[in-house]
Amino acid sequence: MIDNADKILAVFKEPENAVSILKGIIDLVEEGFIVVDRDFKIILSNKAYCEHLGLDESSVVGQNCFRVSHKLNKPCYSINEECSVKFSFDTGKPHASFHVHTDKNGNPVYIEIKSFPLKDPSGNVLLVVELINNVTGRKKLEDQLRQAQKMEAVGTLAGGIAHDFNNILTAIMGYGHILQLKMGAENPLKGHVDSIITAAERGANLTSGLLAFSRKQIIDPQLIDVSDIVRKVEKLLTRLIGEDIELDTVLADKKLTVVADSGQIEQVLMNLASNARDAMPDGGVLSIRTWGIELDERFLAAHEYGQIGNYAVISVSDTGTGMDKSISDRIFEPFFTTKEVGKGTGLGLAMAYGIIKQHNGFITVYSESGIGTTFKIYLPVSAYGRESTAVRKSNEIKGGTETILIAEDDSEVRKINSDILREFGYTIIEAEDGIDAVEKFRSNIENIALVILDVIMPRKNGKEAYLDMKELLPKVKAIFTSGYTSEIISKKGILEEGITFVPKPVPPQELLLKVREVLDR
Repeated sequence: MIDNADKILAVFKEPENAVSILKGIIDLVEEGFIVVDRDFKIILSNKAYCEHLGLDESSVVGQNCFRVSHKLNKPCYSINEECSVKFSFDTGKPHASFHVHTDKNGNPVYIEIKSFPLKDPSGNVLLVVELINNVTGRKKLEDQLRQAQKMEAVGTLAGGIAHDFNNILTAIMGYGHILQLKMGAENPLKGHVDSIITAAERGANLTSGLLAFSRKQIIDPQLIDVSDIVRKVEKLLTRLIGEDIELDTVLADKKLTVVADSGQIEQVLMNLASNARDAMPDGGVLSIRTWGIELDERFLAAHEYGQIGNYAVISVSDTGTGMDKSISDRIFEPFFTTKEVGKGTGLGLAMAYGIIKQHNGFITVYSESGIGTTFKIYLPVSAYGRESTAVRKSNEIKGGTETILIAEDDSEVRKINSDILREFGYTIIEAEDGIDAVEKFRSNIENIALVILDVIMPRKNGKEAYLDMKELLPKVKAIFTSGYTSEIISKKGILEEGITFVPKPVPPQELLLKVREVLDR
């Protein structure tokens, strides 16, 4: 070891050798590296630092670090910027700070700076070594993580309130519809009842929007071509945007098959078109395109989102007012809106974000003020899936004389659903929990044609009660209902093939149609 040390010292005894070797060493460092004197002048720099700034070493050495790195005419600390170099000179200790530099194209670059004092034998700080690390990519990832965590927190809150809120809305909508049925068209109070039902439906849409944003909404994914989704919604879009806006669609010349809930994707397109219409008050062009793309490592490195694989892309572009970066960065946040009070909930794009995320895809936005906005939806292409089996169903509401067992722990919801079904001729047996439901089913097994079970109930949940009933009567017909999120319902084993599920709040017409549909199978 001593012999090796002597050899190294011998090399460094020659000043020219020492500088050359030191320069060679610091050029190997991937981070920017400079040595700064007490006048904040750079006396040594490495290759990485010069390349980062797009400058030659000759135009760096001898210059003040604040001029080169920050394009300032005075030290950073004089304008209240944290200066690691000054800290190390003043205290003799290492320090770390974060700055925003500018690259050769004028773009902001986020920099982590670490300073290390170089001292003489007496402990006086002669020079400071500064390591400069570009953390722009890391900062973007951290920002994305914070955004995801913020959205997840709102989603958790939405899921938590959904059950109770949906039960309340079920009661309001149910009683409102009963009043509506009993009132004549000329009744002076009919308008008030209509307003109650409309307000309740708006509340239901709000809850649905929160659940969609939080990716907790129940979806029915099927195998479908994205271009077919656009074709299906094209006529609706024409009516939505009005005559002064031209709709221009260019669809892929080959099938782009994805596993998706067609209705949910249609909802996203309608929402994007609605926003585009509002951004073009004097008319313009709304363009919708579909095409396929393969996302590789280069794409991911350039865009910092997505996963490797084949995707179907739907782009929705307008020639409207556009928006600046401060707005586009927040566009998918729930309740964020630039519209006037009363003209939007701020949930539309948050819903779109949640729906696309729930489909294992992603949605991006690019916009410029005065030029327009483009949204791009990426959905994973799939060669497999369940073919769409949707059929047109009759909307004619029919009653019946069958006996139905309703098991629901919320007394208001149980009463309103029972009243609605009784109004249409059904005989109703009520149960307040799972055990009560099984006992009443056993006592009336010869008469009961259908059971309606709340998924989450005390003492015995809906799935457990249903399995007990199947042991007594294997062909028992059942409808499950719940105001909880799909995540909780999945854990209870309800979301299975062949199981009839109706999410709360349940409008009376939908309840009656579903009851008749299951009874007639």
